[in-house]
Amino acid sequence: MTTEKRKIMNAEFIAQAVFTVCAFFAVMAVVSITLYMIFNGMPAIFQVGIKEILFSTTWKPTAAEPKFGILYVILTSIVGTFMAILIGVPIGLLTAVFLAEVAPKKLVSVVKPAVELLAGIPSVIYGLLGLMILNPLMYKWEQSLFKGSETHQFTGGANLISAVLVLAVMILPTVINISESAMRSVSPQLKAASLALGASHIQTIFKVVIPAAKSGIISAIVLGVGRAIGEAMAISLVSGSSVNMPLPFNSVRFLTTAIVSEMGYASGLHRQVLFTIGLVLFAFIMIINITLSRILKKGEKAND
Repeated sequence: MTTEKRKIMNAEFIAQAVFTVCAFFAVMAVVSITLYMIFNGMPAIFQVGIKEILFSTTWKPTAAEPKFGILYVILTSIVGTFMAILIGVPIGLLTAVFLAEVAPKKLVSVVKPAVELLAGIPSVIYGLLGLMILNPLMYKWEQSLFKGSETHQFTGGANLISAVLVLAVMILPTVINISESAMRSVSPQLKAASLALGASHIQTIFKVVIPAAKSGIISAIVLGVGRAIGEAMAISLVSGSSVNMPLPFNSVRFLTTAIVSEMGYASGLHRQVLFTIGLVLFAFIMIINITLSRILKKGEKAND
């Protein structure tokens, strides 16, 4: 065996060892986080009861007889995340189509850095902008809709709609950047074949490019969902952080904001229940990721 071949084999062995170690630590990180959340979140479930925590609507952790129902909090996270995705994903996907397939290069050179800049803005800035700009507008709308109402509790604009709009804006950079990269990676031969068969440019985009980039687009949606669910600081500033039914003009509390707003002073059973909320949030994200991954795999098998 020559010296050059030995060097190549040694380099391959070292590279394989490095990749194996990295993969091991990645798996261990996920396992460690999972075990930590289970060990810290389960005690409150055994002490309070899973039915009381998950299906009760009363949240009074500091009362003489404390109540730890988080049903409204769970529903708020589900409804708020779904509405943010319903708004943000179509806008992000169409923007990605515009940047990848329609816009001239000079315009792309201006728009793309702006989109990337959105991804670098701290979440608290989104929250402050929502607090100073969006909430007053929502409050004026709320006053006009519920003028003279004796039952509506005015929120000052800090409500579910404000939270959804802020989340929708925050997930745009993720959806746009990853979707655009996925579309640009589609083989030019596929587009050329579609155009040669008589399809228009728009038909080629929606019938060929987007289906071919489906894997990357779904990954973008998964990451966008993860950011929407896991966001806390911006939402705590614009949502009002009150435990209510997730109606458009109600002040609401998400799973993340429930932890952030009370962890600083919580103790004993109250603190344990907050870890249980974290466990619910963790399970919620895992279920969504697994579901979307299976949908993606089924779609790939169907295409094959």
